[in-house]
Amino acid sequence: MGKQSRYVLLHTEGCHLCDEAMVILQQANVPFLCCDICEDEELATVYGTRIPVLRNDSNGLELNWPFDSAALHTFTGETLEFSSDQ
Repeated sequence: MGKQSRYVLLHTEGCHLCDEAMVILQQANVPFLCCDICEDEELATVYGTRIPVLRNDSNGLELNWPFDSAALHTFTGETLEFSSDQ
């Protein structure tokens, strides 16, 4: 049984900080879904100047940018296994 993603990365296309956040998540092997805030007016209003934001859909908690692997570990509460291609 695979890991179900409970994390959502709020982002938008062309955001270099969002790209950096995706790399950190991928290197940490954290399963996540992407949600482009430009596709929803309310999300764009709330997160327009805050992205990237990682949201835990299980409990509603959010990790705001900037974050690194240590902050990600604290946020997820999981032991993260990082891939070697950094």
